[in-house]
Amino acid sequence: MPELPEVETVMRGLRARLEGRVIARVRLGRPDLRWPFPPGLGQMLTGARVTGFRRRAKYILMRLDRGESVLLHLGMSGRMLIAPDDEGVPVLHEHLSLHTDDGWRVGFVDPRRFGSVDLVATDAEDSHRLLAGLGPEPLDDMFDAAVLSEMLRGKRTPIKAALLDQRNVAGLGNIYVCEALFRARVSPQRGADSVAGARAARLVPAIKMVLTEAIAAGGSSLRDYVQPGGELGYFQHAWQVYGREGELCATCPGPPRCVGIHRIVQSARSTFYCPRLQR
Repeated sequence: MPELPEVETVMRGLRARLEGRVIARVRLGRPDLRWPFPPGLGQMLTGARVTGFRRRAKYILMRLDRGESVLLHLGMSGRMLIAPDDEGVPVLHEHLSLHTDDGWRVGFVDPRRFGSVDLVATDAEDSHRLLAGLGPEPLDDMFDAAVLSEMLRGKRTPIKAALLDQRNVAGLGNIYVCEALFRARVSPQRGADSVAGARAARLVPAIKMVLTEAIAAGGSSLRDYVQPGGELGYFQHAWQVYGREGELCATCPGPPRCVGIHRIVQSARSTFYCPRLQR
């Protein structure tokens, strides 16, 4: 599933092409994705001008001049396609397309149909059922060691599970949590409440740095993810632990003192870490 850096990259691509443009035509290839499309979606979008974009966690909000926002979630395999509108046949699994007044097509392509599209009043975005209750954005200035420490106090769950819980921190996913924990030298198995304090002071900047670097690289390309213009993300080449089971991390001396990066399963997800460095 695309994580925060991938969603941020997609949002920026959509903003560059759609902000200020009028949606001249809408094509719905089917009545639903994960859930049915909102009634009257095509009529609501046709003729509307796109005034701005916002990302919240792993969701994209496209704001319209009619006081509504289109909420987009890419799901497991969804991606946005931006291409010249040549009136050609839609690509395979393109279930929704927006055709702009300046001759571009923006398509929502989702082979597995776990993505979703909804409408919400712009002034009530944070009350939407998918957004209400989300934790702070990890790249916001307000997200600091004190906020994270308070959030973790009393939590017995492993720190990795706590960071993946969207009620604690919004938008973090498996790849970037593994990478941030490695940079902060915190074991993914450590109890969350024991991270409050000095470890949180290391972890917060590690989270921010990993996300910032990943966004700059266009995210990580895994399976279906590409940028809206068709380019791949490149942050997977900078992974220090994720997907590197058995390899040595950059500071490990090798056998017999270290046998390399380990993989364990936590909450049905693979966790990669260096047991020598992460305590």
